[in-house]
Formats: sequence, C-alpha cells, structure tokens
Amino acid sequence: MKKTTDENKRRDFLKKFGLSAVPFLLPAVSLNAMSFGETIEEAPAEKKSPVNFIYDGLPLDPDEYLAKLQEISKLKPIEPDFYGDGGATKQLEEEFAKLTGKEKAIYLPSGTMANQLAIKLLSGNNTKVIVPENSHVYRDEADAAQSVHGKRLIPVGEGKAYYELADLKNTIDYLNSNEVFKSGLGTVVIENPIRRTDGTFVPIDTIKEISNYCKTNNYKMHLDGARIHLAAAFSGISLSEYASYFDTVYISLYKYLNATGGAILCGDSKTIDLISHQIKILGGTVFQSWNNTAMALHYLNGIDQRWSQVVKTAQKLVSHLNKIEGVSIVSLQNGTNIYDLKLSNGIGLRNLAVYLYEHHNIWLGRANDKGIVKFTVNESLLTRDYNEILTAWKKGIEHARK
Repeated sequence: MKKTTDENKRRDFLKKFGLSAVPFLLPAVSLNAMSFGETIEEAPAEKKSPVNFIYDGLPLDPDEYLAKLQEISKLKPIEPDFYGDGGATKQLEEEFAKLTGKEKAIYLPSGTMANQLAIKLLSGNNTKVIVPENSHVYRDEADAAQSVHGKRLIPVGEGKAYYELADLKNTIDYLNSNEVFKSGLGTVVIENPIRRTDGTFVPIDTIKEISNYCKTNNYKMHLDGARIHLAAAFSGISLSEYASYFDTVYISLYKYLNATGGAILCGDSKTIDLISHQIKILGGTVFQSWNNTAMALHYLNGIDQRWSQVVKTAQKLVSHLNKIEGVSIVSLQNGTNIYDLKLSNGIGLRNLAVYLYEHHNIWLGRANDKGIVKFTVNESLLTRDYNEILTAWKKGIEHARK
C-alpha cells in the first residue's frame, strides 16, 4: 500500500511540473530518493497554494489558468477580440498606452517579434543597431535582425551589466572612424531589467544620459522592458518615467502578468500603426488573443500596489532568514526580485528543497556551480500567511541540518 502511495505522489509530481523541470526545480536528486511516503505532521502540501522562489510569476497550471479565466469572466464577462481587434486585447492595449504615456500600444505574439519590429521600423533605411552585448536581442533572438530585417547589431558593454554613455560614444566613434561606407546608425537599444545579470536594473541617470545623447544625434531608442514592472518596483522609478526616455517600449505578458504568452509594444501612432501589417507578413497574426490579454489585463490592475507589497514582504523574509545560523541571502547591486542564497556546509540543500516542496508546497531551485541558489521572489509570497512561510523555512532548515 505504501509503495502505491509513493508511486502516485511521484506521478502527481511529474504531472505538475513535467520530468524535464525536475533538475531545475530541485537540487540534483532522483525521484526515487524523495521521501514521499513519510509521515507529515503539517497539512498536505497539495492543499496549500504554491510559494515559488524560482521565477517571476505565479505557477498556474492549465486547470488553474482556466479557473482563473472563469473567475475573471464572472466578475466582468471577457470580451473576445477578432484578429487583435476589440475586446480584451484592445482594452489591454489602451491600458498600456496610458501606463507608458505613449500614443498607442499593440499586442504581438512574442517579445522577440516586438523587439525586432521596433528595431526595424525605428531604424528605417539605417542598418546599424546598438544593443547591449548581454541582451536578449543580441543573444537570444536567432540573429533575426540580420537574417530577416537587414539590420546589423553592434554589441556594446561586453563584460558589464549594462553599458554607459562613454561606452556608447566610444563604439560609435570607432564605427565612424573605421568604416568607409557608412550605412547609418538607426536605433539604440537598452534592456531593463537585465535578464542575464539576474534582473539588475539600469540606473535612471545612465538612461537619462544616453537618452539625451541619442536625441541630440537623432538616434531612436527602444526599451526591451520585458520585466520593466520589476525594475519599477525595486528602483522606485515609475513605468511612465522609464518609458519617457524611449521611442518604443516592449513589455512581456507572461513574465509576471501570468498570461501563457504574448507581448505589448508601445510607441507613437506613426510607428504602432505600421505593426499590424508587419505581424501579418511574418505570419504572426492569430484569430483571437483574448485568453492571453484578459489574463494580463486582470493582473495589470493593481500591479504597482501588489509588487510594492512583494518588495516589503521579501525584505522582511530575507531579514528573518539571515538571522538563522548557516543562511546567507544577499541582494544584488541594483537588484530586483532575485537574491543570492547560500547555505553553510551544515545545511543540505537537497533535503531543504524536498522538505519545503513535500510539506509546504514551497519551491526552491538548485544551486549553481558556486553553490548559490537564485532566490527569486514574486506575487506568490502574497498568497499565503507570512508567518506560515517563515515557519516553514525555519522547520525546513532545521530538518536539513546534517
């Protein structure tokens, strides 16, 4: 009987996360090593909403996603769009235009398409585009700028979290001095916050300096702001101020707005009015998008207040956990929602992660090669009582002591 119970729990685990996610969610540990069958004094974890210390958003599985859409529609019936026109999609576009202070906004199926079309249209006949060397545009978009849109990406700031005005000027001066046939620089891109540096944000003074320089020299500016709300929450700089220094702004709908996909691009009417045709010729037009836009619209409402509470709760939790012997959680310089967690040799990360998951439905990631766990906070902190979360961690740490 016990063997059957253990196997069912393993199957539930696989169903919830998928086998490929196991190494990411937990330290290196085989499913057979998990003590699913031990006696648990606390309430079963499956009855508790998950608290996720792994990524930016809420961990909604398909059933939960559908239930949330039904809940949203009961409060106010969701209005469908048709090929992006009307309904929840139009409502979301209008809301983002207001939030960013831009004339218009448009829904796109992916962030890559949003970034690439912004770069293409802003640059016009100019072929060069300045990008951060560690950016998503440069590293993660399959050379789309070159292969699809005829734009040449010029990386700046290698080895740095973000480039500064001096780096930009040096790069432009070098290009102007060493290229005989000048094809022209069209757009300067900034990513904020920066995914490859664990979500650190670019200081507002740096953005202002670069923006002033670009305006003086007639260069357009695009913001890859996939997670810009996180930068706003942790830096104290509003979304509208960040957006004011750029011609176009891309924001993701699934990083923390909990849609299953999609992106919003905001800018002036002249640019945004050209996007629909570009989406069509690239095969990105879909019949309806309301299942993504209605979800994002729901979580966009009140996001600043909720993330302000996330910041306060995270700071409180980090402070309490740092008082426990053998636990060190450090915020990053210009950091947002990712901290560095390190445990002493006397605390087993594997045991802690499995205990937190099995007993309390709290998710903790595995360590990197330096023994550091990326301790990521999000709105799931607000779904459970704070003292319950803190107590679970304290019990888990004691359980994991060798």
